[in-house]
Amino acid sequence: MILEVVKYGHPALRKKGERIEKITPEIEQLIADMFETMYAAKGVGLAAQQVGRPLQLTVVDVRGATDRPSTLEIDGRESNVEAFMPIALINPEIKPYADPVAGPEGCLSFPEIFADIIRPSMTEIRALNQKRERVDFRCGGLLARAIQHEIDHLNGILFIDRMKRSDKEELKSQLDELQAQTKEALKKK
Repeated sequence: MILEVVKYGHPALRKKGERIEKITPEIEQLIADMFETMYAAKGVGLAAQQVGRPLQLTVVDVRGATDRPSTLEIDGRESNVEAFMPIALINPEIKPYADPVAGPEGCLSFPEIFADIIRPSMTEIRALNQKRERVDFRCGGLLARAIQHEIDHLNGILFIDRMKRSDKEELKSQLDELQAQTKEALKKK
């Protein structure tokens, strides 16, 4: 089922996600729905907060992004990103592994708003996947950027919080309008 992606101004986006202690049928269904929602919105990642559920859960699939390559290492060996995708990350832990670089980002909760964000170019990730398996891997490129963006969501951090002040000031009217629209829509519910 395609879920509503909440927009900037919705309180769920600022909530730190609760740890998932048990992967229940409800969590399995949420994962399936999040993948369906992400694909319908043509995104490469989606956090539970973005569908109004403050949990430590995100889904990622970078297979369609050929203009921004990704790298993946498992057990110190280069691995096939395509074969690893799609992936759900439950209770993920992240550790930066390389120097920060600027790169373009957008967000499904901020339609048509983009900016360069500085993030480590590689990260190490540890989490459970949708098959209840422990996954430990190192990634770079778009995959690293997407996972860092989604893990920020799990902690109530938005990509606008990482924008350069000048970029945020340039986007201020768009951000204010989006936030006002969201708050107005919430009042009507």
